[in-house]
Amino acid sequence: MDKVFASASQALDGLLFDGMTIMSGGFGLCGIAEHLIVALRDSGVKDLTVISNNCGVDDFGLGLLLQTRQIRKMVSSYVGENAEFERQYLSGELELEFNPQGTLAERIRAGGAGIPAFFTKTGYGTLIAEGKETRQFDGEWYVMESALRADVSIVKAWRGDRSGNLIYRKTARNFNPMMATAGKVCVAEVEELVEVGELDADNIHTPGIFVDRLIVGSNYEKRIERLTTRPRH
Repeated sequence: MDKVFASASQALDGLLFDGMTIMSGGFGLCGIAEHLIVALRDSGVKDLTVISNNCGVDDFGLGLLLQTRQIRKMVSSYVGENAEFERQYLSGELELEFNPQGTLAERIRAGGAGIPAFFTKTGYGTLIAEGKETRQFDGEWYVMESALRADVSIVKAWRGDRSGNLIYRKTARNFNPMMATAGKVCVAEVEELVEVGELDADNIHTPGIFVDRLIVGSNYEKRIERLTTRPRH
């Protein structure tokens, strides 16, 4: 089954609606679905709940959706380098559900695995645990966290084939594989498209059964969120 669409806007056609929940892969600006994010902005869809580790920077990545006020709520672990994210949250314009980073990753993985909830020690005795069930196991206290699911997940891969099998490159893998499994529909963008059978089966990170639609991107910016270099001697 050929899952390739001609453009990001076509790949999202018929999937978007106001008030929906979107998972967006990436860590900082590494491994983000650049073209699909722009297509989301251009679609005008609004009142979004976005599940992502952070929210890009002011003028790139998910930060573009903050500029246009299309995001109502973020489910994240990090405000990061985005001043507009910080401003909207502190002014009450943007709802924010903070998660410890490992808890966020596990909530997404659980959503994709059909596990409705799990217990973790992380956050017990802090604001994170307020209003949540706690339980004791082997003399230790744990907090119950619920799984996360999305109407659509958007992910970015290095290589993919026409059946949607994906390979991520190094740290760009980050949240992408678990988000691909946790969306009702997964739309992926890849840098390189190959024919079915060309990918080494042992190296496939996301099997095509999890991917519904696919686009091939070009001219990726791949910005560095914060460039740090050592002074030359």
